Amino acid sequence: MSASALPAIAVDVSALRLVRDGQVVLDGVDIRVPKGSVTAVLGPSGSGKSTLLAALMGELAPAKGSVTVFDAQVPAGKTRALLALRKQMGVLLQGNGLLSDLTVAQNVALPIETHTRLPTDVIDRLVELKLHAVGLRGLKDAFPRELSGGQARRVALARALALDPPLMIYDEPLTGLDPIAAGVITELMGRLNKTLGLTSVIVTHHVHETLPICDHAVVIANGRVVFQGSPAQLNASDDPWVRQFLDGAADGPIAFDAQPRSYA
Repeated sequence: MSASALPAIAVDVSALRLVRDGQVVLDGVDIRVPKGSVTAVLGPSGSGKSTLLAALMGELAPAKGSVTVFDAQVPAGKTRALLALRKQMGVLLQGNGLLSDLTVAQNVALPIETHTRLPTDVIDRLVELKLHAVGLRGLKDAFPRELSGGQARRVALARALALDPPLMIYDEPLTGLDPIAAGVITELMGRLNKTLGLTSVIVTHHVHETLPICDHAVVIANGRVVFQGSPAQLNASDDPWVRQFLDGAADGPIAFDAQPRSYA
């Protein structure tokens, strides 16, 4: 394939080593997220998926290697460059992070009011458009406590989209949802990525629910990338790390027991 035919890369993680509390969490990680794709970052609990997100958003500086988003290296620390880069990222947290004293509309309007100087009537219209995109325009005056779990997740999604970011990051978006709500969120993630021309990174352990909307998949285990390719290639893989995770097998290379730390 010629260089001109290669897909553009939205997120480039190169030779990444991440350390937390003196422990190496990820080491030698290389990940390429094609622009316009829905990429799933999969792996068992404790494999380092959330730590990878922290590096992607500039919350954790690499001990080695680099993280690049849209050809700009992610700076660590609270710098102007990092704040500018974060405006290109919409983040959906598994805890939603909605402010309980604000209405649905006020929650969605918050990032627009914070980062723009648009007139109130324009902001109100933008909020209605975002809520319409997630099917909740009729609940704009409700408070978070009045919402179901699935509705709250969709409001959080509308807020993440408020500034029209080209990159969406989802941190365990299906956790705590019933099957119907999970199906709605999954369908929304795929549809919005296509209609809005986004690039999406979904960090999750919900394999079978997420893969149908994905173009690209990455599996992390034991502090490294054990697979990277298409969902079809993932399902066909005979790698023991991948198979144990996909099949939910208790026995395999992914250990159940945590080894004690050495205090020597």
